[in-house]
Amino acid sequence: MDLRARILDHFVESIETKERAAAALVEPVHQAGDSMVNCLLGEGKILCCGNGGSAGDAQHFSAELLNRFEQERPGLPALAITTDSSTLTAIANDYDYSEIFSKQVSALGQSRDVLLAISTSGNSANVINAITAAHDRGMRVVALTGGDGGKMTDQLQPSDTEIRVPAQRTARIQEVHLVVLHCLCDFIDLSLFGGDSA
Repeated sequence: MDLRARILDHFVESIETKERAAAALVEPVHQAGDSMVNCLLGEGKILCCGNGGSAGDAQHFSAELLNRFEQERPGLPALAITTDSSTLTAIANDYDYSEIFSKQVSALGQSRDVLLAISTSGNSANVINAITAAHDRGMRVVALTGGDGGKMTDQLQPSDTEIRVPAQRTARIQEVHLVVLHCLCDFIDLSLFGGDSA
């Protein structure tokens, strides 16, 4: 096996996936950005969830909002509900792992908030349950998915936004999710604070 060629293949495939995504995702990313900006202007917050690498993405996004992205500005209210090990394990132990996010959304979510729900397959039961809980609280949802969107697609309402990466491979979907999250950070910063963060 030529590992150098394989490394190059990863770069080429990633670039090709991003090019397809760029053609398909500008409008849904813009819609998601509008939802998040309106949430923040209405004194709401963004709750973020996902599993594994998507949990890392949820934490990454909330950190960029709470701290800063590329320009100096006040912190913005965002919370990754993937990080409190005591809460996660208590819910998983007392109820079920599929409820680890939904119970937090039910407790913390308000109608002016947005749920950022991340799943490369769109089939994560705990993320799907979080979407249901968000709707029960009157929240809007921004869903980051891939492939065919999975079961999450059927859970979304007209006021929600799905950003579905046109790829099947998990690694490629995750790479585009990161670009999308950075686009959303930039969109929020420029919409709320103006200037040019580039």
